[in-house]
Amino acid sequence: MEILKNKKLFLLDMDGTIYLDNDLFDGTTDFLEYVRRIGGKYMFLTNNSSKSVDKYIEKLASLGIESCKEDFFTSTDATIVDLKKRNYSKIYAFGTESFKEQLREAGLPITDKREEGIDCLCMGYDTSLNYQKLEDACILLGQGVDYIATNPDLVCPTWYGFVPDCGSVSEMLYNATKRRPRFIGKPQPEMINLAVEKSGFTKEEAAIFGDRLYTDIACGVNAGVTAIFVLSGEGTMEDVKKSETKPDYIFENIREYYEKICKFA
Repeated sequence: MEILKNKKLFLLDMDGTIYLDNDLFDGTTDFLEYVRRIGGKYMFLTNNSSKSVDKYIEKLASLGIESCKEDFFTSTDATIVDLKKRNYSKIYAFGTESFKEQLREAGLPITDKREEGIDCLCMGYDTSLNYQKLEDACILLGQGVDYIATNPDLVCPTWYGFVPDCGSVSEMLYNATKRRPRFIGKPQPEMINLAVEKSGFTKEEAAIFGDRLYTDIACGVNAGVTAIFVLSGEGTMEDVKKSETKPDYIFENIREYYEKICKFA
């Protein structure tokens, strides 16, 4: 594990990795202080597109962690980069008000109503989902518009278990339309590539922490950075045994990582 002591850039998933709902995991504060002490940097990488970065800053502040916009890179950020390359005339934004506002602020031509001229359906994790949105999506997909989604996560962790995330909704739409989206967030490597470029560190100095094999760990593998799996969220050791995607290291939680790697560094 000596290689871990040389890491300077830590790309952290949030739900299930450093907190669950409104409970900050033991060891998170000590770990973040360690990163600052060694002159490193941590960035929060999340596939959750239901909240804006401002909302995440508020969320972390409520847990006692100060942060700023430069500390975050979300699947919505990566999706905006992708959408801007494609010159769509009108994008149907399927998501929360926060999601739609981020797309608007980026200067993208969005609507949340089914109308003439739409050439792309862009779907995020939608905690305000209703049947009208599902019907609109089915009609638009039947018309052949481009189909993009922020993330393939099947579930989002909560204090009481899990709720359906963007990937589950996309499967529901597949059953109705036989179309699947092009996913932008983890496990695609773009989020890590953009975050590393933004940080000023190298991939050799970077590590990604996460609780999902099929998004967080696969993203690290695809981007060529060290992938650290924690068992504090969705994923289990049984998942590791069954999956072709293997993490470089496995820890029970961020406290165990701190005790074994950071405490005496």
